Amino acid sequence: MQTDDPLDVDLISVRYNCIELYHALEVMQRRPSSYIPTSRLYYLLFLVIFIFFWRWTNGWHRFLCSGAGDPPTAPLGNGDAPSLQPSELHNPHEPLIVESPTIGYIDLDNASYTASYTGGRDRILILTPLRDAAAYLDRYFRLLSELTYMHQFIDLAFLVGDSKDDTLKVLQDEVKRLQAPSGLFRFHSVTIIQKDFGDDLPQTVEERHSLKAQGTRRKGIGRARNYLLYAALKPEHRWVYWRDVDIVEHPTTVIEDLMKRNRDIIVPNIWFHRTGTDGKEIEGRYDYNSWQESWRGRRLRSRLGKDTILAEGYKEYRTHRSYLNWMAYDNKKKRAKHLHDEVPLDGVGGVNILVKADVHRAGINFPCYAFENQADTEGFAAMAKRAGYGVYGLPNYVVWHVDTQEKEGNLKGKKEEDKGKGG
Repeated sequence: MQTDDPLDVDLISVRYNCIELYHALEVMQRRPSSYIPTSRLYYLLFLVIFIFFWRWTNGWHRFLCSGAGDPPTAPLGNGDAPSLQPSELHNPHEPLIVESPTIGYIDLDNASYTASYTGGRDRILILTPLRDAAAYLDRYFRLLSELTYMHQFIDLAFLVGDSKDDTLKVLQDEVKRLQAPSGLFRFHSVTIIQKDFGDDLPQTVEERHSLKAQGTRRKGIGRARNYLLYAALKPEHRWVYWRDVDIVEHPTTVIEDLMKRNRDIIVPNIWFHRTGTDGKEIEGRYDYNSWQESWRGRRLRSRLGKDTILAEGYKEYRTHRSYLNWMAYDNKKKRAKHLHDEVPLDGVGGVNILVKADVHRAGINFPCYAFENQADTEGFAAMAKRAGYGVYGLPNYVVWHVDTQEKEGNLKGKKEEDKGKGG
């Protein structure tokens, strides 16, 4: 058989060598006098086969891709393509990059909150649930515009539900004005969410804060907060700042001041003030939902049914808890001196809360059911404490709430006059 291909010659040569080696092995096994250990013969056979494969692989370059490929229907080549030397082996094709709008990547390691305050560059989400709040929106956005935290790192989100006034229209008008291209106080983004829950609870002060309404009311508020939270929270957010629409005054640095404390959950003190009929300013304590638990409170909860919501601040439930708003100094100068004092808490109110976003991502939300006989923000604090997160308050750092005139609340009056007020 004649052939000019060096690879074919190698194949024929190795084939004959293998046959001859095999016959020699048989003969030597029949002639003990010329015995050679069988293991050495097998080793020699293996060596010949190895050399054969090593020589044969030098011809693989004939099958490598070089240049543009032929379509599948093109006829096979006749083998006259120029061969490449081993040093010339390459693939000239561009790498394949998969770009699909259905594939995403989120790095939550970089989105997690930082170990310390970063000087106003953490993305923060401000959340406000709204119901029949049209009258408060003008002042609400004025206070937001005055915040010193860099607005390009702030996202706003609102949930409007079960309103009987024109809250939604007023909100849309305020947002359009705020986010206009010529606006000086534009924020990174604004999201408006509309969701009606079918809640027809009356909104008058007396009915809203009656003991009978507390269980249903607080469960409903907790549910609205959760809808808002899960619709608006993004991976880039490191902080969540809950604030009520009816705040009337606070330091413009409130976000930075709370963020610098670097707590999982932290709240300021919530008071109200108004001008009396005699022209004098009246200050009062507003939020009784921020508190430290007492042994009487624990005993009371142990006697309640598991589905009972314990409403703080009502004479029917005398818990004798230590309220954050009674931990503050009455004197303004003393309050300023002890502005950054902080205390651990077991319950928090919802007027003004700063939360590390990872606390919410871990599943700590606002129970719309009885959790340790608490719901909404007080249940949120109880859930956070159960999970090992820290909950703190600043007794001398005051944020001022609108005066609902439910109680006189004058600081000069007796404490017992103020303790009967609902949160």
